[in-house]
Amino acid sequence: MKLGFAPLVSAAVVASTLLGAAAQCPDYTTFSQSPQGNPSSGPLALPYMRPAPACRTFNSTAVEKVITDMKARLKDPDLARLFENTFPNTLDTTVKYFNATQNLAFIITGDITAQWLRDTANQFAHYHTLLSTDKQLATLVKAVINNEARYVSQYPYCGAFQPPPESGLAPSHNDWADGVTVNPPVDNRTVFECKYEIDSLCGFLKLSRSYYQATKDASFMNSNWFTAVDQIFRVIWEQSQSTFDDDFNLVSYYNWTGGNGALSPAVANAGNGEPKLYTGLVGTHHRPSDDLSTFAFLVPANAMLSVELTQLADVLDATKQAKNISQLARQYSSTIKNAIWSTTVVDNIFAYETNGFGGRYVMDDANVPSLLSLPYLGFLNKSHPAYVATRKLLLSRKNPYYAAGKNFSGIGGPHVDAWNPWPMSQISAIFGTDNDNEILKSLYLIANNTHGLGLIHESISIYDGSYTRPWFAWANSYFAEMLLDLAQRKPHLIFKDGKPYTPGK
Repeated sequence: MKLGFAPLVSAAVVASTLLGAAAQCPDYTTFSQSPQGNPSSGPLALPYMRPAPACRTFNSTAVEKVITDMKARLKDPDLARLFENTFPNTLDTTVKYFNATQNLAFIITGDITAQWLRDTANQFAHYHTLLSTDKQLATLVKAVINNEARYVSQYPYCGAFQPPPESGLAPSHNDWADGVTVNPPVDNRTVFECKYEIDSLCGFLKLSRSYYQATKDASFMNSNWFTAVDQIFRVIWEQSQSTFDDDFNLVSYYNWTGGNGALSPAVANAGNGEPKLYTGLVGTHHRPSDDLSTFAFLVPANAMLSVELTQLADVLDATKQAKNISQLARQYSSTIKNAIWSTTVVDNIFAYETNGFGGRYVMDDANVPSLLSLPYLGFLNKSHPAYVATRKLLLSRKNPYYAAGKNFSGIGGPHVDAWNPWPMSQISAIFGTDNDNEILKSLYLIANNTHGLGLIHESISIYDGSYTRPWFAWANSYFAEMLLDLAQRKPHLIFKDGKPYTPGK
């Protein structure tokens, strides 16, 4: 889909102003597919891919300072250019609507005009440390949370949404939703796509607690937000149940059908998915890649859920609110964590998916949450023997979605194809190791494979280097977040002076 830019977004902006200025700015989907600006001075000669300041959808002096700081410290000018392009990409290009008075913001995922709960949480993760000093940026994130709370309150099984009606932006038509029947029914003027993915709800919780941890501002916890949290617990309970009760009555709270001419493939068993047996884990129909799950219990998504429920409880306790919800969150978090360790790990190897009947699918997908990203998620330490053993398997031929070519290698998934690994997997690999050589190998696999465009793409062919998705804001944010992690954890690898750096401090 073609997208335009909006200008600098003020605290109270109306959609008509945004749309008028957008017509004068380049379409970033097209802009991002050819080199722009002056090349970096490194051997890769990477182009400058930021839009002009007047065409950026949100400007932040705090963000600009981090870019300046990092460029001065990074010893490789090509990495400096990559950071310069990727760190601001979410603010430069994806804030489609923001009105502080309404406490509403609409953030697109990039070259798709829709707001994904999962993507948005990750698109903003690397700005976390700036929220305490950049009040306007914090106000934006708070408005994103409130808009998502409205979505989740109404449609907790859905993961991607249309613009809020207050924005004046027209809903987009999603070809992939044509021919799909969802129960409970959804309104496509609000919902862009209603594939149920438990990690989408985790994304909403992550963005909420990250905002509080950075600002100590509890005002985002309004009635919309508490209703959304109640809906999340409803989904957790419903999707942890077995497919059949004791009398073999079908237990179905949500189903999603494709087929019948729909572009999206059908979910098995009349839209209810593969059968599952209670283990304490929470089932899901689709993966974070938007692809069908093979077995219902997606292990990394459950790991993320366990972590975020504990974080939710911590925030509620810190603000002295909703003690009953805090207790329930801790209870579910413990149940899920225990179930992961007791039902999904065999010979120190995590399964990617299980079903409660003994079925295990040993693989990984690039999209986060993934098994490779378990340390990033906060579920375990990167030195844990089960993670070390699983990581070794995942980055080898024993993972059916690992692929290696002459110039690029990594983990992909069925979303594109088995020979198109995702740079995102190499970013997760960096978060999952303290080995300098492994970090540098993954870092330069990514840097050397941007197709000369200086942006992080969805996937890369191991055969010809071609890529998918020229404008994928989450991948850009994840790369910048990783460089900032190395800035603290491994500064000697990337900085001239080898001294650690933390944005906002």
